[in-house]
Amino acid sequence: MTSTRAGDAWRPWVVLVSSILAIAAAFVGSGVTVGTPIQDAAGGFLDSDSTLLAPGTGAFRIWSVIYTGMLAYAVWQALPAQRTDPRHRALGWWVTASLVLNAVWILVVQAGLLALSLVVIAALVAVLGRSFQILRRSAPRGLVDTIVTDGAIGLYLGWVMIATVANATAVLVAAGFAGFGLAPEVWAVAVLAVAAALGVLLAVRGQGRLAPAISLSWGIVWIAVARLTDEPASDVTGVAAIVASAVVVGMTLAARGVAVARAARA
Repeated sequence: MTSTRAGDAWRPWVVLVSSILAIAAAFVGSGVTVGTPIQDAAGGFLDSDSTLLAPGTGAFRIWSVIYTGMLAYAVWQALPAQRTDPRHRALGWWVTASLVLNAVWILVVQAGLLALSLVVIAALVAVLGRSFQILRRSAPRGLVDTIVTDGAIGLYLGWVMIATVANATAVLVAAGFAGFGLAPEVWAVAVLAVAAALGVLLAVRGQGRLAPAISLSWGIVWIAVARLTDEPASDVTGVAAIVASAVVVGMTLAARGVAVARAARA
C-alpha cells in the first residue's frame, strides 16, 4: 500500500476547486448572462468565419463533454482510494495548471488581448502534453480510471491542439500577416498537414489512444464543415481538412492494432 504524503490531504481538493473554476470561467465565456461570447470577443477574430482554419460553431459543443470529463476526473482523484495513488500524485498539479490556464485564456480573450491568448494556450498545450506523458508512463487502475482519467485528459489535449491552430491563425490575421506572398490556402493546407503529423505522433507515442484522436479529428472535421458550407469558403482547405482527419483516425487505429497485437503476444 502506498504511504500517505503531506500533499495527499489537500492536493485533490485543489484539483477539484480548479475544475469548478474552469467551468465558471466557461460560463463567463459563453456570454449567457455575463461576459461576451468567445466568438464575439477579441474583435471577433475567433469566430467560425474569421479565418480559413477556424472550426465551425458546432465544434465547440465538445467543451461540454470535456468539462464534464474533467469534473468527473476531479471527483474521482479526490476519492480516498486515489489520493495516494502515484499516478494521480504525478498528474494533480499538472491538471490543476491546465484548468487554471484554461480559465485564464477565457478571461484574456474577454479582455480583448488576442496575442496574449496565444501565449496562454501554448502554455496550456505544453502542460497537457506533460500530462499525456504521465498517462503514457503509468497504467490506469481499471476501466473507470481509464475513462475518467485517460479519456478526459486525452479529449482535452486533442481539442486544445486544434484550438491552438485556430488561435494562432487568428492572431496572425489580426496582425495583418500577408503570408510572404503565398496564398492563404497554401498556408492552411500546410498547417493542417502539421496538425495531422502531430496527431500521428500522438497515435504512435500513445499506442493508439482514442481520446486525443477523437477530439483532434472532431476539430479538424469542423474546419472542413466551416470551409465547405460557410465563409470564408475554400474547397481546397475543406478537402485538406477531411484528409488530415482521416490520416489521424487511420494512424490511430493502426497504432492501436499494433499495441493490441503486442499485448497479445506478451
